[in-house]
Amino acid sequence: MADTPPPPVLRRLLEAAGYRLEEVPGAVRAVRAADHRAVVIAARGRSPSEIEPWFPPDSVHRTVVYDGEPGDAARAAAADRGIELVDPSTLGPALGELLLPSALVPGGDAGAPEPLEGPLALVGGDARTVRPRIGRREAEQLSGLAGARYTLRLVPFYVAAYRVRQVGADGGPGPVRQRLVAVNATSRRAEIWDEGGRELVREIDGPAERLAPQLAATGAGALAVEAIRRHHTVRVDHTEQHAGALVIESRRVAPPAEDVRLGPFGLIFVPYWYAEGSEGRRVLDAVSGRGLADPEAPAD
Repeated sequence: MADTPPPPVLRRLLEAAGYRLEEVPGAVRAVRAADHRAVVIAARGRSPSEIEPWFPPDSVHRTVVYDGEPGDAARAAAADRGIELVDPSTLGPALGELLLPSALVPGGDAGAPEPLEGPLALVGGDARTVRPRIGRREAEQLSGLAGARYTLRLVPFYVAAYRVRQVGADGGPGPVRQRLVAVNATSRRAEIWDEGGRELVREIDGPAERLAPQLAATGAGALAVEAIRRHHTVRVDHTEQHAGALVIESRRVAPPAEDVRLGPFGLIFVPYWYAEGSEGRRVLDAVSGRGLADPEAPAD
């Protein structure tokens, strides 16, 4: 395309935007420490699995810019790894996000100086599936659907640790909280997880359908920050005296985006039992057994 910058121009644009460039075997790696964004410029023959080790472990946004159409196999492999692929036909629109500074991973004071470890760093990069605790027999008992067909599906989530400084009860700075945020890569819903309670394994016993992400990792940050701010919204009471009467004004205040600090995202697959029969469909969390809304349904 005529409006697609050639590689030398792209390199200069990345450098001007604060990226540090270095040569890797047959490619160029650009890393911006301020927001943990990393870009690899490579020939289309390079597979995402070959390129993935070149990304720093703390990368939040990982993008490969190919010099041609990468093909369906490369796109599928990249989606499975949470890597965004850009080719000459999509580079122009993608430049805005790649070059502008990100406000999603601020330095701020929203947390202690220790780095936020990604969920995969604790168990190794190959352990990316949550082990189900509820088997088919338990799912049949919990669903209450007679004659239903049961399918175990592994739903992809982008998961990151985060710190946020809540607003205090007086409206000033409050306590710092640290938890996990998980963005469903099919429905785009984001939710807050407690740490622990989920065991990551490389493989699970028995058959399961592994769903492919429908959301690139680069799109998870904004959804995660929105969910974090919503979850940590607090009520602030303001008291004043008016003509001898005590007036209390209450309002709900979310922490500002600059008080949210995200760690690197990891792609994790979460198991759900789908019970489908003549009485309808029911979805069960295969870890807790809790019934819930269809995790594949688009967010409202």
